[in-house]
Amino acid sequence: MAALLDVSHIDLYRSETQVLWDISLTLEQGERVAILGSNGAGKSSFLAAVTATIAPRRGEIRFNGQSLAGMRPHAATVLGIALVPEGRRVYKDMSVRENLEMGAFPKSVRGRLKETLEHVIQLFPILGQRRDQPAGTLSGGEQQMLAIGRALMSRPKLLLVDELSLGLAPMITKSIYRTLSALGSDITILLVEQNVEQALNFSQRAYILESGRMTRSGRSADLLQDADIRRAYLGM
Repeated sequence: MAALLDVSHIDLYRSETQVLWDISLTLEQGERVAILGSNGAGKSSFLAAVTATIAPRRGEIRFNGQSLAGMRPHAATVLGIALVPEGRRVYKDMSVRENLEMGAFPKSVRGRLKETLEHVIQLFPILGQRRDQPAGTLSGGEQQMLAIGRALMSRPKLLLVDELSLGLAPMITKSIYRTLSALGSDITILLVEQNVEQALNFSQRAYILESGRMTRSGRSADLLQDADIRRAYLGM
């Protein structure tokens, strides 16, 4: 059976500057996979390619057997790809409920909006308590929950999460990771994260991205015990 996401030998440019070289990656249905690397490694650029925001100049990305070549970002959302962007990017002047409803973009999910909204509020009860507040009045952790909830409103097959822990207190980060773990195998998760230890504990497999190139990959448990990884990323 074909992988849910199959990225094959892509080169990616921003304007005329190459940012990714010969990147390949696969995700099977229900997996939790992390992409690790320092600032500027190309992690967010990779997610931009998977969401069809930037087209690779070489190579191919296939999702659920369908090529993303020539596709626009909204079409990728309709296919079942949802992004939680770095920095959350909630609509601060809109209410929490309005932000969530904005996530139910595909026509195929609009008929189940109420059901999906209730599910998201069960995952993040604080959003139900704050549903009529402007999103800009939420704390950073609550805004991250809202950004994840908004992405889940499209009922995605693949959830991309860019820098989940950025700017959040450790206890809030752990709580959000527990919630994502509770989603089960119905949603495949690709996580981009600088907090290496947290990401490896959450994921089943991981890829190491350095200066636009994949340099390592393997089972997360093995990478967590790897002496080179512990020195380079965990300060041990």
